[in-house]
Amino acid sequence: MVLWDNIQLSRRFYLIVLTLFFCGGCCFSSKPSPLLSAGKYTEQSALGMIKASRGVLAPVYAPLAEQIAADFDLDKKTGIGIDLGSGPGTLIIELCKRTQLHWVNADINPHFFPYFYKSAEEHGFGHRVSAMFADACALAFRDNYAEIIVSRGSFHFWKDKVRAFSEIYRVLKPGAVAYIGRGFSENLPVETAKKIRAKQGKKMNYDVEKTANELRQIMIDLGIKKCYIHRPKPAGSERVNYGVWVEFHKPEGNG
Repeated sequence: MVLWDNIQLSRRFYLIVLTLFFCGGCCFSSKPSPLLSAGKYTEQSALGMIKASRGVLAPVYAPLAEQIAADFDLDKKTGIGIDLGSGPGTLIIELCKRTQLHWVNADINPHFFPYFYKSAEEHGFGHRVSAMFADACALAFRDNYAEIIVSRGSFHFWKDKVRAFSEIYRVLKPGAVAYIGRGFSENLPVETAKKIRAKQGKKMNYDVEKTANELRQIMIDLGIKKCYIHRPKPAGSERVNYGVWVEFHKPEGNG
């Protein structure tokens, strides 16, 4: 458990905060969250993703943040950005380097949060991040709240994708954008992508075309007209699964 040795000083404080949060602070109830009591979202599962973010997936986040910041002109924006299912918050740290937004790590496993806060503080972004326990199908954010919502490698776990995407759309400000998907950015070098996929093995052999069609149908079901399906395919990547993303916008005046 070497990774956790580096966060012991902050761990006690954040576990106290989480205890208050889940035992009545947000819902005014003394009953523990059923999601936490189910035993699925544990320290051990968080540790596995932290290891991946610092290991096999480490090269993914900086190029993805660079692409997101450039594609959506985030250097010109202020306000709130949300990374839904951010886990360790590695993508948030990279987005903080490239934007002035305040970023919220919205994740269903709060055991990530001590690590996330310590990482943000170490990078000098402790004052520009927050963490929020979040079920994608019932986001605890008000309507018309965020300038952008991003998510990498999370949506395929959502129990009700139509409802989750509806929630994302609700939380977006008029004129704001969401970028949700799994895989890599267009600017990730092909050789790097090949090495990552080789280490991941067969568990990433999902049907990209089927997933793209599923995302397209969700947009139709929700009546979201300004949307685009992205399947990154840089030169030389014909045999590499770069994944699939959906970009959608909330029109101005849709408040």
